[in-house]
Amino acid sequence: MKKLLASTAMLATLALAGCTSTGTGTTTGTTASTAMTTASSIGMNIFTSAIDTQCRSEIEKQNAWRVASVAMTDAQQETVKTNVCGCVSEQAPQQVTMIELGNAAIDSSYRTELVATVVAKSLQSCYTSLVK
Repeated sequence: MKKLLASTAMLATLALAGCTSTGTGTTTGTTASTAMTTASSIGMNIFTSAIDTQCRSEIEKQNAWRVASVAMTDAQQETVKTNVCGCVSEQAPQQVTMIELGNAAIDSSYRTELVATVVAKSLQSCYTSLVK
């Protein structure tokens, strides 16, 4: 609980820091905004990479995949995994808040739980939409 409170406080501080300016021009505010955007982008890239890894692992665990993959070449299997997990990774940002991403950046067990939840929500719908 302390980690959650600390990460939420840190995110609030960063968000508020982006709104402040000590200079007379807009350079400071722009720099803070750019830093926040960059940090957010890096965090999202790490998150989507974890989503892709988890997605590929979950696909391989499914019985339907085991049956279907027997009839596919390695290249076909990789193409299907790439398409399905690409879809899951695209849906991931709509399913998490900045606070959840901040908490995931600080707490590895929370990150694991969040990634598993997002993959579970998206995997079946993406697989179904791409197989049709």
